[in-house]
Amino acid sequence: MKSFEVISEIKNIEVIAVRKIQDIKRLRKQYGPGRWRKLKGTAMIRLANGRLRHAELHWYEAHGIGKKEMKRKCYLD
Repeated sequence: MKSFEVISEIKNIEVIAVRKIQDIKRLRKQYGPGRWRKLKGTAMIRLANGRLRHAELHWYEAHGIGKKEMKRKCYLD
């Protein structure tokens, strides 16, 4: 089970890595070739216990593949 669910639009999206992604070989092997980028943004999330929190999220994304491996970095509230 996932530890959280994104329940709002992700805002303040920024690219934080394109060429220096440490996991690029693993991403290409697991999800396929693409122009992988690491991004961050903020959104409201629902935790497994039902609580709502505003959090910073990080994830990998490639055109045609979509968002993969989203993780919560910190709470903003």
